[in-house]
Amino acid sequence: MKNTEVRLGIIGLGNMGAAHAQFVREGRVPGLRVAALCSLFEEELVPFSDLPTYTDYRELIGSGEVDAVLIATPHPEHVPMGIAALSAGLHTLIEKPISVNKREGERLVAAHQDKDIVFAAMFNQRTDPRYQKLQYLIASGELGAIQRISWNITDWYRTNQYYASGGWRATWSGEGGGVLLNQCPHQLDLWQWLFGMPQKVRALCQIGRFHEIEVEDAVTAVLEYESGTVGTFVTTTGEAPGVNRLEVAGERGLIVIDENGFRFIRNEESTTEHLKTCKQSFGKPDVWNVSIPFQGQGEQHIGILKNFAAAVLRGEPLIAPAAEGLRSIELANAMLLSGALNETIELPMDGDAYEAWLEERIRTSTGKKPDAPSPSPTTADDFAQSF
Repeated sequence: MKNTEVRLGIIGLGNMGAAHAQFVREGRVPGLRVAALCSLFEEELVPFSDLPTYTDYRELIGSGEVDAVLIATPHPEHVPMGIAALSAGLHTLIEKPISVNKREGERLVAAHQDKDIVFAAMFNQRTDPRYQKLQYLIASGELGAIQRISWNITDWYRTNQYYASGGWRATWSGEGGGVLLNQCPHQLDLWQWLFGMPQKVRALCQIGRFHEIEVEDAVTAVLEYESGTVGTFVTTTGEAPGVNRLEVAGERGLIVIDENGFRFIRNEESTTEHLKTCKQSFGKPDVWNVSIPFQGQGEQHIGILKNFAAAVLRGEPLIAPAAEGLRSIELANAMLLSGALNETIELPMDGDAYEAWLEERIRTSTGKKPDAPSPSPTTADDFAQSF
């Protein structure tokens, strides 16, 4: 008889871990049951006095109380905890990013030897129907060859209060970076998921431009593809009101995804053919203006949790296999290294060189923080704005 539920252990009960625990305990994720919890901070365990609790993740992993773990701790802890869970034969779901540098991420992925063990990442933006539709239009050839990509994600606005709210935030030792490692793993994952990996990256990473922090809070990057496609990626936590606007120009038209929806300005004829055959100097292809309606942003975190349970119980394909998390990490690492060296970085990048560079940043980390009062408590209702 097959199991009908997965006993889940959650490691880390900050904003994200506590929210995941609440989702499961409310019965919103069929097939998952919270069976044990772990936090270094005993006060975070108090609301869960009805469950086995631990302050050492190794004790939870070896307890026999769980079939799977969800790791929702500060970034540098993801790799050792993930390796320990996989080595113990536990199904593992890990929060983004899977690691802080490419080489450590490769060590984590290499620990996934038993392919009957499910290993997933919390890339919840993949459940958004807008990006799923875009992926279909690209894969089906409806958009034609991609000519240009532009993604401006500047609505990640954060105050000094935010950066002062946790000792691990916005430090090389605590996060391994700033906006690229905390807020933008989602968009970097979507970038590689939709468009594949570039061959070259050149970036300007501004350290503490808007905040009194030691890591980047503003980035402008250029990504070059072997095909000739060029992409620009712009992000910051210091701009308000900010924008989240993705433009993808292909032979068959232009797609724009932003707060106004999903628009496909479709060429009746591909530009490749039109520019060769048009007899007018300033002629353009006729277009159809297509507005594609969507409601909501998909199931997000709950969707990934449901998929994880379904993969464990029924072998359903994962929405976000953890191994794919290496690609977004490599993009972030390449941007940071490019900014630091003022050089173009070719991919695949040298993971050892980046790891050495990051270790030096960690060794000389000052833990610089803005002077701000302690934050008010964050509830599960607004957790999505907290990471």
